[in-house]
Amino acid sequence: MPTLLPALLPAPLLSLALWGLWMVLGRSVDAGQALMGLVLGIAIPLLTRGLRPLPVRVRHPVAIARLALRVAADTIASNLDALRVFLAPGLRRHPAGFAHVPLELRDPNALAVLAVIVCLTPGTAWAELSSDHSMLLLHVLELGDEAQFVALVKERYERPLMEIFE
Repeated sequence: MPTLLPALLPAPLLSLALWGLWMVLGRSVDAGQALMGLVLGIAIPLLTRGLRPLPVRVRHPVAIARLALRVAADTIASNLDALRVFLAPGLRRHPAGFAHVPLELRDPNALAVLAVIVCLTPGTAWAELSSDHSMLLLHVLELGDEAQFVALVKERYERPLMEIFE
């Protein structure tokens, strides 16, 4: 019996969250709603098991905190820069452009975090990742020196992500 539980509930927290979400959205606590939430809470994680990312082992919690603070600061600065560009287009320093960032980062979880960071930062957008994961194409609202921008991405984001995930 102990081996049946992990097979039935591969992601117990996800199952619990799905059941709770079903109950909240259904605005009812009757047995039928609870049973349907239970069925969905078990079925969805089972059906999507192959879509979940690989397990993550946190190696450097301090590096995570440093990266989170850096992303927060960069997001605030980018918000102000994007606001300046949109409110006063005449004050634009550089035209928009695409930057090719060569990547050393290979861990799929780290690449997903990098995608989140890029998408959270106003003025940048993840455009494409090469099939071998060696080159990232980013769209940048104001792209001056591409080499300087690439160095910034590698230093501020890729290196800490490699420290955390690889």
